[in-house]
Amino acid sequence: MNRTKHLVKFILFAVLAGVLIIVGAGKKLDIGHWSLDWADALKILLVISTVLAVEHLILLLLSFIHTENHRFRTVLTLTMNLIRYVTVLAIVISVLSLLKVDIATILAGLGVIALIIGFGAESLITDVVTGFFILVDNQYNVGDIIEVNGFRGTVSEIGIRTTSLTDAGGNVKIVNNSDMKNILNRSDNSSKAVADFSIPYETDLVKLEEKIPALMKEIYEKHPEVFKSEPIYLGVQTLNNSSVDLRFVAEVGESDIYSGARILNHDLFVGFRSLGVECPFPQVDVHSK
Repeated sequence: MNRTKHLVKFILFAVLAGVLIIVGAGKKLDIGHWSLDWADALKILLVISTVLAVEHLILLLLSFIHTENHRFRTVLTLTMNLIRYVTVLAIVISVLSLLKVDIATILAGLGVIALIIGFGAESLITDVVTGFFILVDNQYNVGDIIEVNGFRGTVSEIGIRTTSLTDAGGNVKIVNNSDMKNILNRSDNSSKAVADFSIPYETDLVKLEEKIPALMKEIYEKHPEVFKSEPIYLGVQTLNNSSVDLRFVAEVGESDIYSGARILNHDLFVGFRSLGVECPFPQVDVHSK
């Protein structure tokens, strides 16, 4: 569990920081032509462990926040993702400062380096910029059910560079933010669970249709948590070789679109059997002279 992981790491780095404070010494560590005071080495380790301890403490505190608001969950996951990047940056700057490296000179030289790297990191920059506009435009949030490039899943995390989607089978697909195009967001819309049920040709369809409304009401009353209203009988969908196919639809939430269809199929089968209507099977008529 992430909460346990952050707690363990926080304790580990906090204890390490405390030990480093106690163990300070003034000896020198010689590495070739370069010497480093043990005190400086301990300071570097102290800074790293302290920053990491603070990171996991913040992540631990954020993990206690629970909300059903998709927008707030998006900001929360993005904040946790951003904290990881800030932690790395803080460690690098702090260590360079302790090593008495002129950070201003390095930053000045980064202009040329950034120009060179920029050509190779165009995709990275595009991902970050696109992620910013996804957040501002509120295209989708954590917890939304979306479909992109044929993959349908729930948004489990929105990061600075990528978006994670989890489908009904628990499979996780990580998509670069720049590839999140032509998105179909289904979370704010009601969906239709569709079921086609076959009956034999010899069934008296008129009498059966008189009993269907009561069956629809019974199905709805059994599953009000799935169906938003009573399922609807649309009529004869197809005249097959050995059966007449009837179509039924029910309004459900997007997360129940598949389970709703399964429930509808099950209850139609049981309900029609109780009305004396069995599922058809292929039949062959043989005529002899």
